[in-house]
Amino acid sequence: MSGIIGKKIGMTSVFGADGRNVACTVIQAGPCVITQVKNEEKDGYKAVQLAYGERKEKNTPKALKGHFKKANTTPKMNVVEFRNFREEFEGQVELGSEIKVDEVFKEGDFVDAIGISKGKGFQGVVKRHNFGGVGQATHGQHNRMRAPGSIGGASYPARVFKGMRMAGRMGNDRVKVINLEVLKVVPEKNLIVVSGSIPGAKNSIVVLEK
Repeated sequence: MSGIIGKKIGMTSVFGADGRNVACTVIQAGPCVITQVKNEEKDGYKAVQLAYGERKEKNTPKALKGHFKKANTTPKMNVVEFRNFREEFEGQVELGSEIKVDEVFKEGDFVDAIGISKGKGFQGVVKRHNFGGVGQATHGQHNRMRAPGSIGGASYPARVFKGMRMAGRMGNDRVKVINLEVLKVVPEKNLIVVSGSIPGAKNSIVVLEK
């Protein structure tokens, strides 16, 4: 599984070869620096750790400073581990070397995007779980059209079952969207354009996996 770390720039649309207008997301991906290489003899599995985004040295813990110094690079903001990095990189996987977007992805590839979804705070059941709400009074509603209604039994089972859909914190979760097509790669600007939308706000960190 190879991949790269990037930053979500925003959404736009492009025309495909068949003339369809396709919604897409623009991501500034890389360049990423290899900051650690794991192997089966020492760590029990093969993996490559990539780092992306500059970080102020004064805000970097001493342990991380030493970690980045081993890779002969400046402190980075985001660090992600990719297991079983693609075989084509066997000769290039060494501390301090750079991985660029056009070395990992090309047009026509399908990728998985991982990001942190927008936080929406404490929300009710209509917004959070798509309950009927006004006009579709359910669960014995009387005059509280956005309330959850009945949530349990009486003296038996005398409790609310785990997993009951109720109001609560919504968003700010790690979300993975799979099988997004790579529409375009612009290596000179470290940009990659993928079909559809991906989780997160503008300028949020995105991990692309192949």
